Amino acid sequence: MPKVTYIAADGTETTLEVPVGTSVMEAAIMNNVDGILGECGGSINCATCHVFVQNADQFTLPEMSPVEEEMLEATAVERQPESRLSCQLIMTAAMDGLIVRLPEAQY
Repeated sequence: MPKVTYIAADGTETTLEVPVGTSVMEAAIMNNVDGILGECGGSINCATCHVFVQNADQFTLPEMSPVEEEMLEATAVERQPESRLSCQLIMTAAMDGLIVRLPEAQY
């Protein structure tokens, strides 16, 4: 099973095995990873699953939709070039080793 490492704002790392087809947000919620709220449940109606993908250049990530682009303009912490909504990062076997850093705050 592919693994994702979540790095909290305080530097604490949590590595999880994430089933293929599960979003990075869903895995965080199911495993009580602090720092991802996912208030809309993955329907791209909030930005409470904002993450910074640390090693995006190593993977072919899903293309960002216009709706995700728009929601990233409403994050609690300023958007960065590596910003993504974790609900839109659906795990594949090829994404094994993904690293996401969590912002200091979510709305």
